[in-house]
Amino acid sequence: MNKHVLNTVIQEYIDKNIDSETASLLLTKTSFSNIELKEIIEQIKSKKKCKTKLTTWYNTPNIYYPNKLNIEQTSSETTASYKSKIISGKTIIDLTGGFGVDSYYFSKVFKEVTHCEIDKNLSKIVSHNYTQLGIDNIKTVNNDGINYLKQTDKTYDWIYVDPSRRHDSKGKVFYLKDCLPNIPKHLNILFEHTNNILVKTSPMLDISIGLTELKHTKAIHIIAINNDVKELLFLLSKGYNGNIQINTFNIKGEKNEDFKFIYSTESSSKAYFSLPLTYLYEPNAAVLKSGAFKTIAKELNIHKLHIHSHLYTSNKLMNFPGRAFKIIEQISYNKKTVKKVLGNTKANITTRNFPESVNQLRKKFNIKDGGETFIFFTINVNEEKIAIICKKT
Repeated sequence: MNKHVLNTVIQEYIDKNIDSETASLLLTKTSFSNIELKEIIEQIKSKKKCKTKLTTWYNTPNIYYPNKLNIEQTSSETTASYKSKIISGKTIIDLTGGFGVDSYYFSKVFKEVTHCEIDKNLSKIVSHNYTQLGIDNIKTVNNDGINYLKQTDKTYDWIYVDPSRRHDSKGKVFYLKDCLPNIPKHLNILFEHTNNILVKTSPMLDISIGLTELKHTKAIHIIAINNDVKELLFLLSKGYNGNIQINTFNIKGEKNEDFKFIYSTESSSKAYFSLPLTYLYEPNAAVLKSGAFKTIAKELNIHKLHIHSHLYTSNKLMNFPGRAFKIIEQISYNKKTVKKVLGNTKANITTRNFPESVNQLRKKFNIKDGGETFIFFTINVNEEKIAIICKKT
């Protein structure tokens, strides 16, 4: 951590050139001493990445930024805020602190937060930034989180861990046993220091595999932002062996979507099927990730179009966690009919359980992208290929 970065003249240069082309800046001459232009450029790149992801840091003076990879790997303020609302207590330890965004939000609801970070330079950066942010209840520790736990007798209300999904020898990984630290391996050690553990995992992790690796899971939160799944959160409670609640949450600004269910009910639920009725529904990404394909049909009293399509229909408009459409027309999928009705038009195309891709269909029928018309190519309950023409409700 080069403290000369925090000099007023350097900070003014960073702010002045925040939207400049960094490649061009590297060719310019400066009179700065004790700091290379390359290092200043790194600050500009990292700060720029925080503009929408970490606005609190971006808008706070004299923040020191690590390399942009640390910024890319950290939680967004949106997801960190969500996490701080699903757990509470007096003490929490973040075993894999990183840039410290999660710990910052935990500090708003916990009296005492311990932030562990094995990288000495990053730990110093985080400590400095907490001072700039006016936070005084976070203790920063430059140590491996697991080792730190082994060296203390202290217990915590919660342990939080976000295992690195980049393995030194295996590259990018998704199984928890391949992440660093290996949480399944160290689970007993963690439970010696707490009764409650919150584990953040890759959005790519298969939930059923996660459940086999993480014993005593009480709940899972699936967080999506604008229909893009960002995080899976496993809440573990010491000795718990009961029903597992799945919470899906799609953050869409003012109108967020949530759907909750008990994990075991999906296998026992029965969905009813129907040809397209008045309305068509497409679940959001968080619901699709949860696998609640039959449960959502049963809970909302709607019908599936096909066992593998994951599209739903009803005669009455429902408050649905996803996109809802008014069906204008449905047609059989054959070249002559589709070309006559949809050829040379402009529409948004989606395929579900359909043998041809969106690009193939656009090219085949000369359908341009955009407009207010939505076309779903799918297979119905009678195993017939169809196109459903819709407008958004």
